[in-house]
Amino acid sequence: MLSLAQIIAFLPFADAWSMHDSDVGFGWWLVMTVGMVVFWGAVIAVIVWLLRGRGAASRSEPAATPRELLDRRLADGTLSVEEYGRRRHLLDEPS
Repeated sequence: MLSLAQIIAFLPFADAWSMHDSDVGFGWWLVMTVGMVVFWGAVIAVIVWLLRGRGAASRSEPAATPRELLDRRLADGTLSVEEYGRRRHLLDEPS
């Protein structure tokens, strides 16, 4: 006895043997429908991927300078005033 998966897999081949008076039967109709859904799904996915990638690149903020990062760390309390002053002095002195 054939399983349902084997029967479904066999349908396109049965239709290829001209069992329908040179008409395309259900097996090929099923294969073409699934193929079109996969094709158009891939096209839409690529378009969405491209649009999101372009939008994300244009919205990204420029990289913060070391001084801005230092100021931000002082503002959110991760640095003490003394540590901020020491690191700011290191950043400001010429190398």
